[in-house]
Amino acid sequence: MTRHGLVDFDAVLAIARLGSFRAAAIDLGLSTTALSNAVARLEGQLGIRLFNRTTRAVSLTDAGRIFVEQVGPAVRGIHDAMGTARSQQETPSGTLRINAFASGAREILQPLLLRFLERHPQVHIDLVTEGRIVDIVAEGFDLGLRAANLVPTDMIAVPVSQTRRFAVVATAAYLHAHGTPGSPADLLRHRCLRIRLPNGAIHRWHFEKDGEPVQIDVAGPITLDESSLARIAVLDDVGIGYFMEADVRDDIATGRLVRILDDWTPPVPPLCLYYPTRRNPSAAFKAVIEMARQSNR
Repeated sequence: MTRHGLVDFDAVLAIARLGSFRAAAIDLGLSTTALSNAVARLEGQLGIRLFNRTTRAVSLTDAGRIFVEQVGPAVRGIHDAMGTARSQQETPSGTLRINAFASGAREILQPLLLRFLERHPQVHIDLVTEGRIVDIVAEGFDLGLRAANLVPTDMIAVPVSQTRRFAVVATAAYLHAHGTPGSPADLLRHRCLRIRLPNGAIHRWHFEKDGEPVQIDVAGPITLDESSLARIAVLDDVGIGYFMEADVRDDIATGRLVRILDDWTPPVPPLCLYYPTRRNPSAAFKAVIEMARQSNR
């Protein structure tokens, strides 16, 4: 049975197409009485007759012919749009917009988002990275990605990472030339890569050991606003850098960088995808949330 509030238009179009009230009623799954009522209702709203009817035949009036020619494409377009929307409830498709900060996006890109696209090729992910925390609803995002302690309290959070830590690293050549710091305070005598936060402040390096937190405002030859740039400088023996472990894990594993002050970098809150409570989420949205939950089990 036709639903969605288009039954009056569908009735007129079906009668015009099939040339019979009875055939149109069968096609739409309506009784002939309901079909006649739909046509009468629309004719009453328009103030014109759409059909000439006899006991043996039905034909469009001149006004009815013009009406059908004009309204037919629009009604078909509405049905097509509704069909597309319904299909997104059944098969993951369409676009998912995700707001994240750059290092977090790097952590979930390959293990979660790229794997998701392999499974659901009809989905397009629009991933926007920026340092500031945005209102994802106001700015048109489906999901946000932040550390758990930065997720707004009115949002639903889904952890997407295991234990995360910072890593303090330098090249073996730099440490051979300048010595290896034994405590955070020793960093004040070293060349360190400074990072400017999105709000313009300089990032203080955070440490903790045996419940004792320490923040160090390091000094060094260059200030950068993105950790990938700092990594390039550290690999060029410029100084010591402070990174999320995931950003330099391969460098540490291959020996390109040496990790120092390891016992001063405890775990930090996990990454979370977050979103507002929503009704009737798309199949793509439900699928990425389910995959996120599974990936963290």
